[in-house]
Amino acid sequence: SIEKSIAVTGSLMPDETVTVSTEVPGRIAAIRADFGQAVRKGDVLIELDKTEYDLQVERAKGALNQALARLSLPAYDGRIAPPESTPAVRQATAQLEDAKSKFESASKLVKSGDIAQDRFTEIEKAYRARQATVDAARDELRTLWMSVTSIEADLKLAEKRRADTVVRAPFDGVIGEKLISAGQYVKDNVGIVRLVKVHPMRLRVEVPEAAANAVRSGTRLSFTTDAAMGAQFEAVVRELNPALDARNRTLSVEARLTKSDTRLRPGMFVQVKLVTEAASKVVTVPRQAIYSVAGLTRVFKIDNGIVHAVTFVPGLEQDGWIEVPGGVLSDGDRVATSELAALTNGAKVRQ
Repeated sequence: SIEKSIAVTGSLMPDETVTVSTEVPGRIAAIRADFGQAVRKGDVLIELDKTEYDLQVERAKGALNQALARLSLPAYDGRIAPPESTPAVRQATAQLEDAKSKFESASKLVKSGDIAQDRFTEIEKAYRARQATVDAARDELRTLWMSVTSIEADLKLAEKRRADTVVRAPFDGVIGEKLISAGQYVKDNVGIVRLVKVHPMRLRVEVPEAAANAVRSGTRLSFTTDAAMGAQFEAVVRELNPALDARNRTLSVEARLTKSDTRLRPGMFVQVKLVTEAASKVVTVPRQAIYSVAGLTRVFKIDNGIVHAVTFVPGLEQDGWIEVPGGVLSDGDRVATSELAALTNGAKVRQ
């Protein structure tokens, strides 16, 4: 019972890599992290000059307060609610109530003949006009309120753009490269620093087609690297490509290292051992039973005193025993372990 495995090559990769940029243009006031520096999530990486954005906020706030004043509302303090009325609406409503009272009285008088029909018609027209004035005042109220909400949105957008002048780290990592220096003017979405997340590190392996079914999520891999001679590391498979690469017939596999180690760095080339069968039953012979000549490997099977030369391709070797694959030998067969050069197929021997 032996462990069957194959050797493949792989590369170490960072867990995440991002080029940090700003959402707004401006002149860089300060870069708070330099090449090789470790940062935590939320740490300030970049600060832009925010003078212009302060002015935009103040301008939007002034426009909002001006719109609020038209509605007789107090200055903006972060919260506003739509007013139920304005002085114009209240005045128009009072005038409508007066006109309505006159219209109702005139309706009674015109029936009794106490006022002329022409006079009643004038009072009715005045009443209808006051109704239209109230409707217009309420429409004006809705229009002014929509203007307030629009300007409030402009203010919030200006405040967001000002906040975007400070860029923070999206995750824990190390600065891998500083692309621009302080004092430069940058446009939005221009890379300034490159942030690398090195823990947990990824291991990318290309598995041959013949061994593709031996690896699945949760499979443990062991690997070594020339950068840490004599050390062995482990990783656990987490993701597999659903399809093989049609060009080289390999399956892309990604594993996560079980623990961090300062000797390992992204970009390293590693040698990976992939166990295909943990306990495979095989037939083996001792090393001294192997006879190699002219590129051929043979073993001499002894059956009732007759030699049978068996040619095969050696398999795995473990503790001085060599695998004889292909079913050419069975458990319990007798093989010669001495005088191999003198043996030929069909020769008779004494044991």
